Amino acid sequence: MEFISIFDVIGPNMIGPSSSHTAGAASMALLARKIFKPSVPAFVRFTLYGSFAKTYKGHGTDKALLGGIMGFSPDDERIRDSFRIAEETGFRYEFTVDEKTETEHANTADIFMDDGNGYTFQVRGVSVGGGKIKLTKFNDIDVDFTGEYSALIVRQIDRPGVAAHITKCLAEANVNIAFMDLFREDKGETAYTVIQSDEAIPEYVVKEIAQFDKIENVKLVQI
Repeated sequence: MEFISIFDVIGPNMIGPSSSHTAGAASMALLARKIFKPSVPAFVRFTLYGSFAKTYKGHGTDKALLGGIMGFSPDDERIRDSFRIAEETGFRYEFTVDEKTETEHANTADIFMDDGNGYTFQVRGVSVGGGKIKLTKFNDIDVDFTGEYSALIVRQIDRPGVAAHITKCLAEANVNIAFMDLFREDKGETAYTVIQSDEAIPEYVVKEIAQFDKIENVKLVQI
């Protein structure tokens, strides 16, 4: 018998009418913002698919996505005023709708972020129900990341020794690895290692991991 938590019964704390279309949307955008740090988005483009594309205005998905990318949690009352706050702060964004492309899940959005200084990053987010979400793409690479744990996201060139270096740095920092996954385009090409831990990951580990010459970028996402 499948266990049902009280969260599954009453749903998440949130602003808006729908756990999937508002709470989930805010959560996926907030997670994208955390991954983009320490850079700050100067411009964001949201591409909406499936039911998001059809109902995003009526269900407040646009407000939720915009609020999340500005750092608001799903229960933050500022989400109601996302458009006004973005205008007042000069935050640049756009929404595009794609009703032709078929995606695996109806509640799907691509979030493209640009820091204005040459660094860009795009994630694909899916709102799976009950306010829960997952990211299924980092740029063009398929991933599976829920953001439920503190995590390191390492972009690397797929070469021998990279994984060993990462795990060595974490072991020396006494970090217990809960999950470790490698996602890659192809052998020898760009890859992402996603390390998730039950505990906070020390920030100094980021610099130590980044010293390896085949590692291009390291992001720390603390939950």
